[in-house]
Amino acid sequence: MTNRTHLRLIILYVTVGALLLVLMGRLWTMQVLEGRHYRQVAADNRTRDIVVPAVRGMILDDQGRALVRNRTALVVSADRTVLMRQKDRGRAVLTRLAGVLGTTYEDLVNKTRLCGPGIKRPCWPGSPYQPIPVDDKVDAKRALQIMERQEDFPGVTAQVQAVRDYPRPGGANAAQTLGYLQPITQEELDKRKGLKVTGYSGVDLIGRDGLEAAYDADLRGEPGFRRLLVDSQGRVTGTAQEKAATPGGNLVTSIDAGVQGAAEKAVQDAVKSARSQGKHADSGAAVVMDVQTGHVAALASYPTYDPSIWTGGISQDQYDALLGKKKGEPLISRATQGQFAPGSTFKISSVSAAVADGYDLHGTYSCPGSYDVGNRAFRNFEGESKGSMSLHEALVVSCDTVFYKFAYEEWLRDGGTKPKKNPADPMVKMARQWGFGKKTGIDLPSESAGRIPDRAWKTAYWDATKKADCKAAKDGYPDLERSDPSRAAYLKAVAAENCAEGYVWRAGDAANFSVGQGDVLSTPLQLTRAYAALANGGRLVVPRIARAVVRADGTVVRRVPDPPAAKLPVDPKVLKYVRGGLDGVTKSGTAAGAFGGFDFKTVDVAGKTGTAEVYGKDDTSWFASFAPVDNPRYAVVVMISQGGQGANAAAPAVRQIYEAMYGLGKGGKPMVGKDGRLPSELPRPEAAIDPEPGPSAGPPAGPSAGPSGTPSPGPSTPGGAGDPSGAAIPTVGPSLQSGAAGRRPGTGVTP
Repeated sequence: MTNRTHLRLIILYVTVGALLLVLMGRLWTMQVLEGRHYRQVAADNRTRDIVVPAVRGMILDDQGRALVRNRTALVVSADRTVLMRQKDRGRAVLTRLAGVLGTTYEDLVNKTRLCGPGIKRPCWPGSPYQPIPVDDKVDAKRALQIMERQEDFPGVTAQVQAVRDYPRPGGANAAQTLGYLQPITQEELDKRKGLKVTGYSGVDLIGRDGLEAAYDADLRGEPGFRRLLVDSQGRVTGTAQEKAATPGGNLVTSIDAGVQGAAEKAVQDAVKSARSQGKHADSGAAVVMDVQTGHVAALASYPTYDPSIWTGGISQDQYDALLGKKKGEPLISRATQGQFAPGSTFKISSVSAAVADGYDLHGTYSCPGSYDVGNRAFRNFEGESKGSMSLHEALVVSCDTVFYKFAYEEWLRDGGTKPKKNPADPMVKMARQWGFGKKTGIDLPSESAGRIPDRAWKTAYWDATKKADCKAAKDGYPDLERSDPSRAAYLKAVAAENCAEGYVWRAGDAANFSVGQGDVLSTPLQLTRAYAALANGGRLVVPRIARAVVRADGTVVRRVPDPPAAKLPVDPKVLKYVRGGLDGVTKSGTAAGAFGGFDFKTVDVAGKTGTAEVYGKDDTSWFASFAPVDNPRYAVVVMISQGGQGANAAAPAVRQIYEAMYGLGKGGKPMVGKDGRLPSELPRPEAAIDPEPGPSAGPPAGPSAGPSGTPSPGPSTPGGAGDPSGAAIPTVGPSLQSGAAGRRPGTGVTP
């Protein structure tokens, strides 16, 4: 052997040895350092994870009646990701699916496209990686047809799911209060790390409004999962691991279905009545609240809508109708989000401010037909003069000029158009003490704050609108001038005044403020809270709807505490005096006609009418009340936009609500107990899912053995869809992504 040959052998040995060392090192790395990772990869190739949805909790009224519950439905879903990976981007699959479901290919394409700018509904607003429901009303025959031919429908699943149902006990709709569910977005899904969602389920829906949103964490529960063993062809061979879902809690509320239904009917009747009298009544609201606790018994809004419209997707026309002015924007709650001038119902605050500012509570005041505020005459309703009277009588007959006098004199003491350094503005400050101009704190999202205008607000508003006002002052309103010259001239004059001195807090601003007009805005809920404080002796309670979260067996998970009530800085003697004045309104005052023949012996009602003028529209009708007068328990407020006088539209509606609550009239059954109260004990809830049998794919079969003899996965609990404990809903066929096989002849496997 030559030296050269020997050298070559050494190089070969070294090379082979080095390669062996590299191979051994790589094997050691894969098996030791990265062993866990590759074991997981191997496991993923032979397992499929299924999310077991948690049954969402119900929303119950104060007696345990379901305002929102669940019903079982067969839901067909399509996995967009799987469809897009196919050569024809899923066209053939969707065409076949459309034939089975009795719809069109175009309809399914629209339902599975992603929502975005310029995309009309129907579209999918959730995560692009989530299976998209395309039909939640499919029958069992069609569902089985899909699942038994999985080779023709890759990426398509059919499952029995729990979907929201609205039984409307007592006629209660409460759509704006209850809220609705919508699919989870990708951004929200990214925050839920560690959860592999491989099937359409309740996990994917979250509350978007109302109680569904405010208490979403309590209602949604915790999803479980099921890890299935599959073979190389995706067929299920057994169950590797399983974790049961934890059902969501049931939310017990203070809403009483009977009172809610009565309030909704009263508002609807008031709107119809106002329209029959030639008014343009377009919306309304009613609030019923316990004055001692702040618990809300009813929160009605008109116009309203059927909340089941969200179940199974919503069309563009339906979505536009919810938000469009043509249908009255029914998605908006007029009770908590609607802002309106409160009119004379606001005088409870103005009386308190005047007395605190030094005016005699028991004094005598003149009520002329008009009162000069600066160089302008401010008139009573219809210019009627009523002579001299007490503040009690001023409330009973709703004399505006008494309050104009208070406001004007206070404005002058503050320096008029050249205010002193720290003006007192007693009426503005008192209104804020009554809770106006800020949110009440009710446990609902998107509450409006109303508006209490002051000098700072006037300046800020002028800064924001000066440019437009100055342009209008110069150019006028040429389009309006052709059809309504007088109105165009008036608006031009107003624009000129606002352009020059729109930042000035004028005498007219103060006068309008005193009677709840001008730029003052309140929500019906804010006014109800103020009247509750008047009735209970000065505690500004925080409105609450939720009372507790309970399990299906009645076990209390947690109670929703009542926030502490603020103290109203008004002398109790003043509050008592005002209550006495409002007591006379329903007997001999502005609401006497509306309450003629009312059974005051059963329930004595006190209240205040309000008729708020709105330029270019009919008046806003208000009636705010509390009862019983001697021992107040409930405050009831009704507002009818463009309903006319408070005594003609809102007051009769309030009467109708009290009559329903106390069972007045022929054949009436009282909703309150002998103690005059609605139920206060926590009820035992009904079943979490509608006990009536939902659609199914046939009678349940016992577990069948797979090839290895392992029982195939079935429902995780014996209760199935009808289990009132909130057990997971069994699936019809596998809840798997593409590649999973349904039952095929000869396999002996029931997935």
